[in-house]
Amino acid sequence: MALRIKSQWHKEEAERSLEEIGGAIAFNAWRIALDKAIHLHGERFIYQDDRQRLDVIAEYLIFQAQVAERQVRGMLDDEQRRTLVTAAVLKMAEHLQDNAREILGEGDERGRFVERFNQRGAEYAELNFTDEGPSYPFYRHLGYEIQQVMGSDQENRWVIDQVMDLDGPEVFRQMQRIVRNLFM
Repeated sequence: MALRIKSQWHKEEAERSLEEIGGAIAFNAWRIALDKAIHLHGERFIYQDDRQRLDVIAEYLIFQAQVAERQVRGMLDDEQRRTLVTAAVLKMAEHLQDNAREILGEGDERGRFVERFNQRGAEYAELNFTDEGPSYPFYRHLGYEIQQVMGSDQENRWVIDQVMDLDGPEVFRQMQRIVRNLFM
């Protein structure tokens, strides 16, 4: 079943703040990341535990934040882009924190996510992103990070290929549509 994405505003004529748009991006990114984590399991990749599953979700969230940031580069100035991405990342961290609390109990998932985002941001900054989307190394980095989380044992050794060739491009297309629609 296809994932339904909510990327249209109910009252289209109303002005939206960058924080509101960032929250909408985060909401949809969470749904996509969760869907992809479930999809990996459906493709017979094995999670050892819930911590591993949440870490995979976090990598998908970070990728989507990077994609959104790159998409708005020509539309927003640096300060506006920083405001949008910060709002999106903090809301993503909140979604992750709330869900981790239910699954793992108390802990600073929010802080872990923001720290990981900052680290990955520096890594993704070195990779190309054109008008057509992420470069092959951009997708490869997502696949590599997810493989690092899941391990490369017998069941999971091909997860990098699944993410690079199928899931990553699909996530990009969904995020591209979301960002475009939220700014229209």
